[in-house]
Amino acid sequence: MTTQNDNLRRAVGPADPPHASGIRQDLAFLVTSRRRRDLGRLIPFIVVTLVAVLTADVLLLGEFQSSPEPEVKTAQSVRRKPAAPPKENLVAQTSPQDPGVRPLGRLHKPNLFVVTKKPFTTPLLGKVAKVRGIRALELADAASVMIDGKRVQTLGVDPSTFRAYTPKVTAASDGLWTNVARGDVAVSFVLGNDGGLTLHRQVSGPGGPLRVGAYATTGFGAVDAVVSKQTARTLGLPHDNALIVSAPKANSASLRKKLMGILPKGTQIAEINPVGPPPVQNLVYQGNSFMSGEQITVALKAALSKLGRPYVWGAEGPETFDCSGLVQWAYAQAGIRVPRVTHQQWVAGPQIPYAQAQPGDLIFWRHDPTNPGYISHVAIYLGDGKMLQAPRTGDVVKISPVGMRNFAGVVRIAPSVAARVR
Repeated sequence: MTTQNDNLRRAVGPADPPHASGIRQDLAFLVTSRRRRDLGRLIPFIVVTLVAVLTADVLLLGEFQSSPEPEVKTAQSVRRKPAAPPKENLVAQTSPQDPGVRPLGRLHKPNLFVVTKKPFTTPLLGKVAKVRGIRALELADAASVMIDGKRVQTLGVDPSTFRAYTPKVTAASDGLWTNVARGDVAVSFVLGNDGGLTLHRQVSGPGGPLRVGAYATTGFGAVDAVVSKQTARTLGLPHDNALIVSAPKANSASLRKKLMGILPKGTQIAEINPVGPPPVQNLVYQGNSFMSGEQITVALKAALSKLGRPYVWGAEGPETFDCSGLVQWAYAQAGIRVPRVTHQQWVAGPQIPYAQAQPGDLIFWRHDPTNPGYISHVAIYLGDGKMLQAPRTGDVVKISPVGMRNFAGVVRIAPSVAARVR
C-alpha cells in the first residue's frame, strides 16, 4: 500500500501552496477586555492570514496618492490642515433613531487585517496612512464573544463604510447592512446554515438577546459575526482595535513587514487576498512529501471511529466535531499537523483532479451564496465515490456519497506544507 501511494503521488505539484488561494493565516490574538469584569471570557482576537473584512468611531481614508499626504478622518475629527476631506470619504453618523445606511460606493479589496492590544490612536493611524501603497483603511472592533452558547469571533463595524470591504454579493445588499445598523447580528453562512443560527431567530449574547438579521460571510478567516459599533458596545467589544488595509498594488508580505515596524509590540497582521509574485508552477513533490500509507491508515481509522458522533459548530473533538475539526483531529492521530478551518486546509497541499483522488485526500465545496469563492465545507475521501463528513447541526459524523454540487476540488495533504499554514 505504501509503495502504490508513493508512486501515484510523486508527479503531483506544486511544492508550495498557491499564494492567491484563500487566506494564508488565521490568528487567535487574545487580550483582556476592559469593558466589563463579568465578561472575562470575552477575548479580543485577530484573524491574520488569515483573514476581518468585514458610529462615529470609524476611519475611512479613501484613495491615497503617492504625492499628497493622506488625510486621516477619525472619531475625534482630527484633520490635517488646510486640506478638507472629500465628502465621499466622510463616515456617516447613525443613531438608533436613524439607522440609515449609505449607498454602496467603490469596493475595496482587503489585503491585510491588523489587530492591536490597544485602540488605534490618531498619530498611529497617520503613520499607517503614509505607508506607500496603502489605498484605503477601515477601523473596526474585534473580539471573541459568546453567541447562542458558541464562542464566535465577531467584528463591530460601521455598516455604511465597512460594506465596501466585503465580497460583492454581500456588499450590495442594502437590507443586510440596514439590519446590522438597526442592531441585528449578521452571521456567516457556515455559522447560520451548519451551526443552526437560522434567520430572524433571537439568540443569546453577552448584552442580551440578538436577532439574526442576515447571513454574510466576510471572507476574513474565522470571523463569523458582524454587528454595528453601537451594538458592539453592548457586547463589550474593545474599541477600534482592528484595522482593515486595502493595498491592491503593494506586495502584501512586504507591506506587512513595514507595518510591523511601525505598529506597537504585540500587534498581529493577517494577509487577506495576498498580493505577491505568482507561485512557481510545475514543481514536483518527492515521494516522501506526502503522508505514508501507514499514516493514512491511522488517520482514516481515527476518523471512522467517530461515526455517529454529533456535529457541533466549532467543535474539535474528541466527542463532537464540525467538518474541519474532524479533519484536524483525525490527522493529528497520525502525527500530521493540519490547520483548523476549511479555507486553511484548502492550501495544505496540492490540488489534484477528482479522478486521481485516493483515500485520505480532502474534498472541498463552495456552498456559500454570500461569498461564492469561499471554501465552506470539507470531507475526507474514502474511495469508491464515498466520503466521511461531519455535515451540520442536527446531524452526525457519517459516510456519504461524494456530491458534485458546488464542488471545489481535491487536496492531497503534504505535511510540510500543512504545518506552515496559519
